[in-house]
Amino acid sequence: MSAMHGVKPSERLLDNSGGADWSGYGRTYGEQHYSPLDQVNAGNVERLGLAWSLDLPAGNTVTQPIAVDGVIYFAMGYSFVHAVDAVTGKLLWSYDPEVYKTAGPKQHAGWGSRGIAWWNGKVYTVTHDGFVIALDAKTGKPLWKVPTLDKDDSSYVTGAPRIFDGKLIIGNSGDYGAVRGHATAIDAETGKTLWRFWVVPGDPAKGFENEAMAMAAKTWSGEWWKFGGGGTPWNAFTYDPETDTVFIGTGNGYPYNHRVRSQGKGDNLFLASVVAVDAKTGKYKWHYQANPGETWDFTFTQDMPLADLIIDGKPRKVLMAAPKNGFYYIIDRITGKLISAEPFVDVNWASKIDLSTGRPVENPEARYANPAVVRPTSLGGHNWQPMSYNPKTGLVYLPANELSARLSDDGSGAGWLPPTDVTVGGGPGFAADFKVKDGGPRNYTSSLIAWDPVRQKLMWRVQAPRMVPAGVVSTGGGLVFQGGIDARFSAYSAVDGKRLWSFDTQAPSVAPPITFSVKGRQYVTVLTGFGTSSSSGGAMLQRYRLDYRTMARRVLTFALDGKAVLPPKVEPDWSKPADPDYRPNPALASQGAAIYAQHCTLCHGFGAVAAGMAPDLRRSFIPLSEETFLAVVRDGILQPNNMPKFDNISAKDLAAVRQYIRAQAHNPESDKETEDFGQAM
Repeated sequence: MSAMHGVKPSERLLDNSGGADWSGYGRTYGEQHYSPLDQVNAGNVERLGLAWSLDLPAGNTVTQPIAVDGVIYFAMGYSFVHAVDAVTGKLLWSYDPEVYKTAGPKQHAGWGSRGIAWWNGKVYTVTHDGFVIALDAKTGKPLWKVPTLDKDDSSYVTGAPRIFDGKLIIGNSGDYGAVRGHATAIDAETGKTLWRFWVVPGDPAKGFENEAMAMAAKTWSGEWWKFGGGGTPWNAFTYDPETDTVFIGTGNGYPYNHRVRSQGKGDNLFLASVVAVDAKTGKYKWHYQANPGETWDFTFTQDMPLADLIIDGKPRKVLMAAPKNGFYYIIDRITGKLISAEPFVDVNWASKIDLSTGRPVENPEARYANPAVVRPTSLGGHNWQPMSYNPKTGLVYLPANELSARLSDDGSGAGWLPPTDVTVGGGPGFAADFKVKDGGPRNYTSSLIAWDPVRQKLMWRVQAPRMVPAGVVSTGGGLVFQGGIDARFSAYSAVDGKRLWSFDTQAPSVAPPITFSVKGRQYVTVLTGFGTSSSSGGAMLQRYRLDYRTMARRVLTFALDGKAVLPPKVEPDWSKPADPDYRPNPALASQGAAIYAQHCTLCHGFGAVAAGMAPDLRRSFIPLSEETFLAVVRDGILQPNNMPKFDNISAKDLAAVRQYIRAQAHNPESDKETEDFGQAM
């Protein structure tokens, strides 16, 4: 029994709960990202106004809050947890786990936290280096802390934990190193590990953990375990209390290239799959694999809402998914049998999904033995930003991407070895060139689409600026809320997609919003600011003038007749410091470009063009001084500010990186917006 208002924690998370709280990542066990609240509706949303705002420190704010009993909880940056009064915006407490002291090289993959969890008077965050920390929800006092990762491997954690019937579920992340995916269940009261489900098999010589791993091993070839295999289930978990089943969405293979990872042979279970397991024991029940022999970084780690649909005149209990590969899947969640699958974006890697076998009918050229234009790309037709299923309209509201890339085998072959560091340029076994002329009419765009899952049909589309989609929430009031890279937070009609209201957030608002009520008043909350791996694409986002130092990172909360106003926007200073000692050295800069691409792009952007997650180094004084540069990059004097140290890079290579950054500062072409994420992802 919860100490808060005498309500059982599980009752808050049922799909038919009233909607006053948003106490889990998808609000409920079914992860629909839908609220039945209708006080704010299509008829009065023009009265929606800012109730309050709260300024936040620097760090990733592309994270979803939760709201329980009038308190908003969220974690930004590296699991820096805040509790805020939902009515007044007053900060009640904060907790910084000081991840930089323990994370080591894991901090090099710097996405930060996507969300947190609540259960029975406790708030839970999972740090980047895999520690689950339980906090007292009233005071923020740490209650216990337990590890879920090997401190010496290449994995880390970026996804939000879920709590299903008293069990906290968290998966590991890490598709840039030799990682073996796993999901771990922990007792939410004590921190005791209850079970672990491994996504891919390990070394056969050491024996398999269970029958599921022995079965999966038959679908692999070569010495895959030396590469880890991948499959990290970092984001997508759903729970069906009727059958006591946890559904796990799994990730891509590692390395990406099937020919390198598994000699081009076998389905490689359980990559790119949904796996159903017993919630009490973690025992395998069934699986459906969307991409047998996955070779494109086509993860199945996008949210998987549950629903009860009428299909062909019969009620069906289904799991829905819109993974990276661009098909919308309807799966019987009792049996795992595929019911239907149709493309929701432009797809050319497969012509269809064969419903008799459940397997894709692939375009052989898409496996890029020879260079081939493939769509979607590793960025996905849909990425991690959550979609929303609205049971009142029967529609799914989905942030979709349209992007093509020319893929080619990088020639690494059987001699390929995984990197020794957690980096963005980890040698995936293929090269991706995003500068393609035949990418389709909507290439490099994103959109909000309404999708009928029963008819598998597009109902409407709202084109979004550039290719940075935002998470969505839909409501019983006939509204769909979504932010954007263009600093506009909007409410759309759930019926036809008409924009009914918008607000200038002064900064990107691409985090998933939530809605809840306190004492009968409905609120809508979203965090502003930019982060995650999208920040690497600063070169294609220059029109938005995204500046780390001046970006308005805030919590914004709205209600009917809200009267608060934001302070004036602070305009960034785009000047570059004088560098009279700079001398061109194209050869050294070229060497530095490759090293920079591997270690620095994730935060500071391809081409040294940042997008707000970290400073734009072309405009920084730090690279001008060798002493200062080494103190920051090699020695880590800014680690408390979440700048990792790279003491594994040689002095020679650091000199090359410094030369490259200074060269880019003197390169006028770097100030021009491009449509390129870089040559290798």
